[in-house]
Formats: sequence, structure tokens, C-alpha cells
Amino acid sequence: MTATLSKQDRLNAILSDLRGAMPELRGVLVATVDGLPIAQAMGDGADANRVAAMAATALGLGKRINDTLGSGTLTDMGIGGQSGQVFIYAAGHKGVLAVVTPPGVNLGLLHMEARDAAERVAGTL
Repeated sequence: MTATLSKQDRLNAILSDLRGAMPELRGVLVATVDGLPIAQAMGDGADANRVAAMAATALGLGKRINDTLGSGTLTDMGIGGQSGQVFIYAAGHKGVLAVVTPPGVNLGLLHMEARDAAERVAGTL
């Protein structure tokens, strides 16, 4: 008999898989579109509540920008700084995946892995 994983366990496994595929990531987080953290593996003492709220706000703004410009459904967006980047991925209609990277991360690999993770998160939520 196989034990069924809880939703929380499935989300944590998705984040663990993403961090396993890209160990250089500084943090990953799943939040609701309302800005509540659901699952996270953040480093450097990051406040998951704040990151979740900001990621959800950024996703909402990105969706409005896409709608205004007629760019279709928002899939992801990035915010860059001198010391790293944050990428926000839509995870269906209910969730958001935030990924914190160091500078110089392989963006092709990141997008491939994170978009897959966002789809898995959407299916879980």
C-alpha cells in the first residue's frame, strides 16, 4: 500500500527537486496569488511572508502589464539586481513560484526547470 502525500508534502518535494536540479539557487517559494506563503526553502534569513506578498503583487502587476500590451497570458517575469535576480512564475490561477538566483545563473536551465516546477505546483494546487 502506497502512502498518499499531502499537498504540503508534494509542494515541498517540487521545491526540493528544483533546488536539487539547481543547487546554486538562493531560495524558492510557493505562495497563493493573495500573497500567503504555502511552501518555501528560502536562504539567508529571508522573510517568507514578505517574499510571498511581494511575489504575488509582482505577478498581479505583470498580468496587468501583459493585458494592457496584449502580450497574452503571463508565464514569468524577472527582476534583476547587482547581487542576484528574482524570477516570478505563474503557477496556474491560484499560485506563484518565486525563485531567487545568484548573478550569472544559467537562465535557459532555470526557465526550463522552474517552468516545469510551476506547472507541477499548478497541478498540486
